[in-house]
Amino acid sequence: MPGYAIVGMQWGDEGKGKIVDFLTRQADLVVRHQGGNNAGHTLVVEGKQTILHLIPSGILHESTVCIIGNGTVIDPGVLIKELDIVEEAMGSLEGRLKISPCAHVILPYHKQLDGAQEKFRGNRKIGTTGRGIGPSYADKADRIGIRMGDLVDEAAFADALRGTLEYKNAVLTKLFEDDPIDYDAVYTEYKGYADRLRPYIADGVPLVHEAIAADKCIVYEGAQGTMLDLDHGTYPYVTSSTAIAGGVCAGAGVGPNAVQHIIGIVKAYTTRVGEGPFPTELTCETGEKLRKQGHEFGATTGRPRRCGWLDAVQLKRAVQLNGTTHIALTKADVLSDFEELKICTGYKINGDMTSEFPWNATALDSVEPVYETMPGWNSDLTTCRAWDELPEAAVNYFNRIEELLGAPIAILSVGPGREETINKTNLINA
Repeated sequence: MPGYAIVGMQWGDEGKGKIVDFLTRQADLVVRHQGGNNAGHTLVVEGKQTILHLIPSGILHESTVCIIGNGTVIDPGVLIKELDIVEEAMGSLEGRLKISPCAHVILPYHKQLDGAQEKFRGNRKIGTTGRGIGPSYADKADRIGIRMGDLVDEAAFADALRGTLEYKNAVLTKLFEDDPIDYDAVYTEYKGYADRLRPYIADGVPLVHEAIAADKCIVYEGAQGTMLDLDHGTYPYVTSSTAIAGGVCAGAGVGPNAVQHIIGIVKAYTTRVGEGPFPTELTCETGEKLRKQGHEFGATTGRPRRCGWLDAVQLKRAVQLNGTTHIALTKADVLSDFEELKICTGYKINGDMTSEFPWNATALDSVEPVYETMPGWNSDLTTCRAWDELPEAAVNYFNRIEELLGAPIAILSVGPGREETINKTNLINA
């Protein structure tokens, strides 16, 4: 059975959690392969909302095994809080949740450095969540990171923490003139986390390959979105990991041939949180209307999201970067109360037209979007359960998206609930 990669096609917050939850009804294994608790996936099942930051969204299906892969960074305190919430609702997750020993640990100095660095940047700030994600990935690249396998080994953790903390305290106090972090306090706190998480630690690579060999259905779950990718996003206003489909290989420990379907999650309009360029941003009443009707506030930070029309130029770039085979279009219901809709089909930069997405943030800041206008449908989509139940104007809008992006819509979300979904193409059985 083929593997499925779920990727965000915009700046994150596209609704990946719901789509993973929807697809994993028939999945055997879900692997979260990058990011940390700087992203939140909101799931609504039978009217009850669950927000997950680290545990894969497939955990709400009792027959599905979930792995937090080696490409992630983990704040143990946050993970334990999620465990408590899910286990209270579903019972013990031992045997169903696996944590890679190679995933890196977020420690207090990462969060303190995150805040100090952002303050140091001044008006060049990135708009990070302050969760310590970037500094943790930096330590991974600098080869001084502490991994989950080290955390649950008392001797290894004590030695690694002592050596790294001496260096980090020197940076905090001498460069940023900040307070030092106490070794004993951190060791004691994190030893408690280790005791709780030890039963879940398991090497994810052989587990994934055993599932592949057994022809099981595997879903690879990403966080953030393509335009936040460290290499291909709107740098430097990006995240600290590989958020495109190619990140599956390194973050889950598989080869490219393990993924046959790449499902790009596209919100029916565009949003962005934090700093950075946003060509179709609407700072007018229309943008505020999108924010209110779409409840566009961050699941992780609560920050209001910047809103704008759908950007087909940006999305075509995302299709290229990910090799997108199918689209899952989310939040279509949010557009039901608009007389007309706009899709950006080109950019004008310094008077010159282009259909290509610029590689640098400076050029994006000077973009004048060129729009194509389409009529709205002015009717509720939330009760639609089949494609032929949709209003004609809505179908025309969705068909135009397919034409512009060169990828078919397989799933259409018409509301936040699990049941408010139109399954145009039965991907799991495709």
